[in-house]
Amino acid sequence: MLVNRKVIHIEWGHCDPAGIVYYPRYLEYFDNCTAALFEHAGLPKYEMLKTYGIAGIAMVDMRVRFLAPSRFGEDVTIESSIPRWRNSSFDVHHKLLKAAVLAVECFETRVWAVYSAEDPGKLQSKPVPREIIDRFSTPAEPTA
Repeated sequence: MLVNRKVIHIEWGHCDPAGIVYYPRYLEYFDNCTAALFEHAGLPKYEMLKTYGIAGIAMVDMRVRFLAPSRFGEDVTIESSIPRWRNSSFDVHHKLLKAAVLAVECFETRVWAVYSAEDPGKLQSKPVPREIIDRFSTPAEPTA
């Protein structure tokens, strides 16, 4: 299973008045880390959208566990992977680590989404191409 690691430096603007990361920022981090995981697999988002004619990889479910706060000035590492693929959807697992200790964990379900042929204003799911899935089952060295 392909894993990507991304180091994030907690900036002042990410934090609330108490100096801890304001919780919606974690969702931004995780979304960016999903894109970084696909890029690590050789699929930069802009190329993937163009090459496969998709609207995106739409979020349909998310669950987050907050175990310890992250503070201004800290560096954290997010490890991202896709542990499960289905026909047109997949699960993304993010682990935010502070000094190798799990601080936040996120579970996403995303859908391979295209614009509907009947109504271009609507999205619909489409099977994930096998060559996409295969890129994530090949071990590769995680990036920082």
